[in-house]
Amino acid sequence: MERRASSPDEPRIHRGAKVLFRGPVEPLIFLANFALVLQGPLTTQYLWYRFSADLGYNGTHDRGGCSNHSLNPTMQEVETLTSHWTLYMNLGGFLVGLFSSTLLGAWSDCVGRRPLLVLASLGLLLQALVSIFVVQLQLHVGYFVLGRILCALLGDFSGLLAAGFASVADVSTHNSRTIRMALLEACIGVAGMLASLLGGHWLHAQGYANPFWLALALLIFMSFYAAFCFGETMKEPTPARLFTFRHHRSIVQLYMAPAPEKSRKHLALYSLVIFVVITVHFGAQDILTIYELSRPLCWDSKLIGYGSAARHLPYFTSLLGLWLMRFCLSDTWVAEIGLAFNILGMVVFAFATITPLMFTGYGLLFLSLVITPIVRAKLSKLVSTSEQGALFSAVACVNGLAMLMASGIFNSLYPATLNFMKGFPFLLGAGLLFIPAILIG
Repeated sequence: MERRASSPDEPRIHRGAKVLFRGPVEPLIFLANFALVLQGPLTTQYLWYRFSADLGYNGTHDRGGCSNHSLNPTMQEVETLTSHWTLYMNLGGFLVGLFSSTLLGAWSDCVGRRPLLVLASLGLLLQALVSIFVVQLQLHVGYFVLGRILCALLGDFSGLLAAGFASVADVSTHNSRTIRMALLEACIGVAGMLASLLGGHWLHAQGYANPFWLALALLIFMSFYAAFCFGETMKEPTPARLFTFRHHRSIVQLYMAPAPEKSRKHLALYSLVIFVVITVHFGAQDILTIYELSRPLCWDSKLIGYGSAARHLPYFTSLLGLWLMRFCLSDTWVAEIGLAFNILGMVVFAFATITPLMFTGYGLLFLSLVITPIVRAKLSKLVSTSEQGALFSAVACVNGLAMLMASGIFNSLYPATLNFMKGFPFLLGAGLLFIPAILIG
């Protein structure tokens, strides 16, 4: 019997495996980002603490080094080492992740989303475990790089996101897809905001170790949820080999195979938009904690936590803004408005020398993240239902390349510009954001 073809607006619902609790993908993304954000600023601050101790610099918390208006060469060396080791961790993870996340994402189009979610959850768990050993046993900070690579081998957070967005595309219609993807990104933001508030206070009260233990516990629970509670969204998962070039070929075919007029060109252009936006977003995020720790801001762990929470608040405010503005503006205009506020926020960061001005910059970013769910939804509508995993693994590949570029540019540029303009990387980011604004316009 010939199977009826599904319409573009018909959601694809899995009717195969029966589970006691068919959980959605949103809790997985929430818990994963909570654990990652809890660890991220703590890792940066731990690197700062270790290098400060090794070099005999004591101006981090008592502000002794910050009150001295002359440039402190020891402080600059601590900043440079912290920035460079952040770069090494990101390079190790992104280079491995470029291969693994694309392979696993396309594989999920055959076997379903659950296997990729389980593997990525286990990778994040291994990274947290390695971080605990480094902090508890005072191991060499190079083991942070090892943990990052182990995580990347199993898909990393980008693989988790690829499976998450693909599962949303599986069960959403064309009309609801943009808001559903914005909701998933809001889960990322709310988790990051809560983790940031908790992490800063917890570090101030009890040190570095306990927050890492909480992250480990959450990731263990998350792995069990992915394996036994997630409701598979693929209609008919089929067994498939993992290590085959067919999965990578399916990604190449997204951009090269014949298709309706202009859709593949739009696929490439929207991918470029995401590349530039992610480069600026993660590049700025990489150096913000170091920027806030050092002179003239000299923030302590509590203010770092508040800043990180403010950094994640746009995930929620962007969802609210997107939902409201869709009634009177097209998605394209909403994206342009978001980019305009993003540019303004970056310019304020570049010249922020006092805490209120820094938080003003964070406030201007309240609509900065409407662009990514809009572009992801547009990309998802350009491919068939059987290519969603390959598409979002390609997006994960673009994200990985963007993060790699961001780490290389911003973590190298920041130490090089300390002597003449500390906020220059933020100005560069603001300039780069004109590229997606022009492409979308």
